[in-house]
Amino acid sequence: MSGRMDFRKWRLGARQPFFLIAGPCVIESEDHALGLAGRLREITSTLGIPFIFKASYDKANRTSIRSFRGPGLDRGLEILGRIRRELGLAVTSDVHEVAQVGPAAEVLDLLQIPAFLCRQTDLIVAAAATGRPVNIKKGQFLAPGDLVHAVEKARGTGNQDLLVTERGTSFGYNNLVVDFRSLPLLRDLGVPVVFDATHSVQLPGGAGGSSSGDSAFIPYLARAAVAVGIDGLFMEVHPDPKRALSDGANALQIDLLKDMLTHLRRLDALTKESSGGP
Repeated sequence: MSGRMDFRKWRLGARQPFFLIAGPCVIESEDHALGLAGRLREITSTLGIPFIFKASYDKANRTSIRSFRGPGLDRGLEILGRIRRELGLAVTSDVHEVAQVGPAAEVLDLLQIPAFLCRQTDLIVAAAATGRPVNIKKGQFLAPGDLVHAVEKARGTGNQDLLVTERGTSFGYNNLVVDFRSLPLLRDLGVPVVFDATHSVQLPGGAGGSSSGDSAFIPYLARAAVAVGIDGLFMEVHPDPKRALSDGANALQIDLLKDMLTHLRRLDALTKESSGGP
């Protein structure tokens, strides 16, 4: 594998500056998604950061059956397709079932395997077999080296355009912790490594019928990951996290994003200059 992946005009991975996967946890409405995608495009284009818009069409793993899940597969893909066409952005979303993979691959530039499903063989194989790049999020229950089996399942289809994402590890009940040793360990898998700075501050089930989180720690964890060396950064952002329909407690307020990314770009350049790359 070359260590690079193409998302339209961007060349990602290897020793390139980090790319960003960002957006709201879930598609709340067409206008909301389009507006947020436009703001993110403006911020990232100004800073010269490769950007992939992320929003889930269906949050099938919500804690409570009463929680908002999104517009569903068909409507959600319509919205993501419009963002792709009209804003010229690469787009990604979670796939939860094999039946979703085909329709999703017709629209999405990157298929994402949720952390809870990173051992689901049929799902991983189906996603990879489309030929689309696939992002496998490391389960909160896995050691970094254990993700090799998910990567091997995807590689078995002949697809080499793979990413892996660190998003924290279960630490007792209703808590996650990030062991930054996982980033070089994941790199040993031979694929670009992404750090999820927002789900890593999540408190799963911490609010009873939903997850909680502490977004104040997002900048600290992001800086630590960039200092260790990563290829990509994943963040869920929202214009008003307190009113978000999913994962608001661990989302970054979008007004904070530009200054944060500006600092992280400087740190990323210094890290890769001094170490010769991730």
